[in-house]
Amino acid sequence: MMWGNQGFMGGFMWIFWIAIIVGIILLAKWIVQQNRPGGQQQGEDPVEILKKRYARGEIDKEEFEQKKKDLLS
Repeated sequence: MMWGNQGFMGGFMWIFWIAIIVGIILLAKWIVQQNRPGGQQQGEDPVEILKKRYARGEIDKEEFEQKKKDLLS
């Protein structure tokens, strides 16, 4: 009788530890994504990216205006 109860509780312990490990992995993945330098943030507006490129001097005003026009049309 006693062994049946331990088997039942043992199953819950396995599920508990697996959930803890999966949670730690997901937390680590989220932290790495938040600390990623440069790169595009998820859901960032293309016009905002274009403005940043113009501000950094990667493109000139003429190219900025043309790309902006293309994005908004």
